[in-house]
Amino acid sequence: MIRTIGVDPGSRYTGYGIVEGDGFRLNYIHHGTVKLPAARPLSERLKIIFEEIKASIREYGPEFMAVEEVFFAKNVKSALSLGQARGAVILAGASLGLSIHEYSALRIKQSVAGYGRAAKEQVAGMIQRLLRIDGAIEPNAADAL
Repeated sequence: MIRTIGVDPGSRYTGYGIVEGDGFRLNYIHHGTVKLPAARPLSERLKIIFEEIKASIREYGPEFMAVEEVFFAKNVKSALSLGQARGAVILAGASLGLSIHEYSALRIKQSVAGYGRAAKEQVAGMIQRLLRIDGAIEPNAADAL
């Protein structure tokens, strides 16, 4: 079984989820959301992202990391903050020797929901069914899973 951490980076909310699979079966392990206070400087939020993702990697022992690729945003400041959050996430994984893989949101949604432009709610619902998770999942954690 191969264990993977998926991460949906963000400068306000960074979702993550850990799954284990063998090519035929996929088992849910854990998920969470790192909530970052907007009032804190970006440098502090990036440090929190790095430390929290690194702690989850140490606790659950994944071998691979899947990260959403950069998309083009209308708001340049938001795009730059997202890129920096991605950097903190990728550095956390790389510093612990994980193999890092990047995927487009379109490809992920297509694989999970059957439609590349599926709404966050549709993706979250499919993730809950596929991984047999009881209870609500925050959107960022669902995207990470």
